[in-house]
Amino acid sequence: MKKIMPLFLVVAVALLSSVFCYAHFGLLIPSAPTVMETKDATITLDAKFWHPFEGQGMNLEKPKSLSVYVDGKPSDLLPTLKETKEGAFKTWSLSYKIARPGLYEFVMEPHPYWEPEEDKFIIHYTKVYVDAFGDSEGWDKPTPGLKTEIVPKVKPGALYAGNVFVGQVLLDGKPVADGEVEIEWYPGPGKVGQAPYESMVTQVALTDSQGLFSFAAPAEGWWGFAALNDADYKIAFEGKDKDVELGGVLWLYFHKFPPAVPAPAAKK
Repeated sequence: MKKIMPLFLVVAVALLSSVFCYAHFGLLIPSAPTVMETKDATITLDAKFWHPFEGQGMNLEKPKSLSVYVDGKPSDLLPTLKETKEGAFKTWSLSYKIARPGLYEFVMEPHPYWEPEEDKFIIHYTKVYVDAFGDSEGWDKPTPGLKTEIVPKVKPGALYAGNVFVGQVLLDGKPVADGEVEIEWYPGPGKVGQAPYESMVTQVALTDSQGLFSFAAPAEGWWGFAALNDADYKIAFEGKDKDVELGGVLWLYFHKFPPAVPAPAAKK
């Protein structure tokens, strides 16, 4: 006789599967969030498709585009991108020399990623800022031509752990009301975070009527913010039209607050 699983167990398994499903993040991590010395003016930039907190990877095919914006003008970095590996997973890296003061905004657009467990495609438009030589003007401006993004409302290059970050989610240039923003800490290559419960791995904030959300990072390091929305189009796959998840992803570095030191002696 065939045994039938009780309804409450079916529901419980479904809930557990959804709770423990890892959050996807496009990763774009520079070797330094701020450059102040000319000897450190060359940075490396690592690109991945990852579950940051758990250190679980996925293959990232060569991105559709990877650019750096300075004063609102993009430069194509795709030709400088080199394939790398982290564990068994395909990742990418490049070196970039910062020649002058300014705010450098790196933006990656991947090819659509098919996620069979969610029965949809995922496209994460991922960006990160690097401040160079004390000049960081323009951080509060949307990126020209970007499909979806998070625009900072707090200076991204001056964040300490514990600071409240405020961002605005835009889709096609318009604020997204009641949108969901997934948030995860990235411990770094080869490292994983520790959470008391699985449900605390990915933190979540909702936007208000103007697309604004806030979050106070409890620890120093890189934090990823992924604003998730459904695209107004579908992609054909195996004879069927599939949904597309658009992610506006922003990576921010939160610094450890330095201790006070004795004031310098007054000059006579």
